[in-house]
Amino acid sequence: MTVGLAAALQDRLDAAQLRGRVPSVVAGVVRDGALLWSGAAGLPLPDADTQYRIGSITKTFVAVTVLRLRDEGRLALTDRVAEHLPELADRLPAGATVAHLLSHTAGLPAETPAPWWERTPGVPFDVLAGRALGRRLGEPGSRFHYSNLGFAVAGELVARHRGRPWPDVVTVEVLAPLGMARTTPRPVAPHASGTAVHPTAPLHLSEPEHDAGAMAPAGQLWSTLDDLVRWAAFLSGGGPAGVLAPAAVAELRQPRALEDVAGAPWVSAYGLGVQVTNAGGLRTFGHGGSMPGFLAQLRIAEEPDGTPGDGAIVLANTTAGLEATLATDLLTLAAASRPPSAASPRPADPDVAALAGRWYWGPAAYDLVVRGTDGLELLAAGAGHPRESRFVAAGPERWRGLDGYFAGEALTVVRRPDGTVDHLDLASFVFTREPYDQACAVPGGVAGWR
Repeated sequence: MTVGLAAALQDRLDAAQLRGRVPSVVAGVVRDGALLWSGAAGLPLPDADTQYRIGSITKTFVAVTVLRLRDEGRLALTDRVAEHLPELADRLPAGATVAHLLSHTAGLPAETPAPWWERTPGVPFDVLAGRALGRRLGEPGSRFHYSNLGFAVAGELVARHRGRPWPDVVTVEVLAPLGMARTTPRPVAPHASGTAVHPTAPLHLSEPEHDAGAMAPAGQLWSTLDDLVRWAAFLSGGGPAGVLAPAAVAELRQPRALEDVAGAPWVSAYGLGVQVTNAGGLRTFGHGGSMPGFLAQLRIAEEPDGTPGDGAIVLANTTAGLEATLATDLLTLAAASRPPSAASPRPADPDVAALAGRWYWGPAAYDLVVRGTDGLELLAAGAGHPRESRFVAAGPERWRGLDGYFAGEALTVVRRPDGTVDHLDLASFVFTREPYDQACAVPGGVAGWR
């Protein structure tokens, strides 16, 4: 890392701390599973081992434990929650599934009734269920509505299957294998103190620290920059075998529900316990965290070929004031300083490189671009038929769509007996080098242009 990049990242962190009057903040940029840069600001000056409450980033850990249960065959994401928690049969929206809980589409309220659960001691799950469940905001699967209450149910689901509290499950099955010894349900020194800053006066107020009880799966955990570097690496597909298969990790960050805003393109979506953002030319996944006294950000950039890139982590002890774009701004600064050879590696296979260039679906022009070593991107070269998608290698001369119209569909190179390319078959659509090329096997035949 250059001195200039380190200075730019620290300047951005210092500016956010000063503008937001944040008591203390620590941040880092992760590349290839390791800490590329870290910085801190405020007093007392924190370091990478200082604990902060991470709020809703806790949800990502709960989601991993649920998928572990799924992979063991103990449940399916399509199971109705009441099949596993039968006492909730008349208190959950009919048809609410495990996947609905993890994607905030179960039709549950965002919060519990009073008192404010984030600032008062928690209650056991049976008390919470009797007091907070029963109100329905919509049909399961019909729309996204962020629900802390839904993750309380998800945590109980984990506890019920494992026969022990969900924090114990997370610690034994996830944190210990990843070496995250400084991620705990309650603060362990050295840790920051939760603080609220008066909006117009130089005054601070100490926020209470407590056990949220049954609501804890929504935002209880404390962690450090060092530990969250390991978590970012795991969410990017790394980590020891046995915690969660790479395919299941990728499933976490696959958008399932859009946060719809009328009249605007989507900028926020949700997978399974993981937030996805899509704004300013940058797509990221991860999660934010907010509890009285603390704010946290964990964002991992998605590369053009769909693979994870750099990550950014921000931890602060303030109830409000931290700039929401800080983590993504750090990612943007880091990406701009990456050497071109690292950002756009040359294709390893000349046959893949030979596929680049202009193709035609009938008369509609498209450009096929090689991304990374073997990824492809289909871009519309003109108006009228913009079915664009990215593709990842899925076998010899075969790719799988990542997004857009052709998400999940197969793109295959079809060759003639002499080995030359006849056409590309994309979900049965034929792409040729010339518009309706008479020399290619186009279904229905080509009589010729006239």
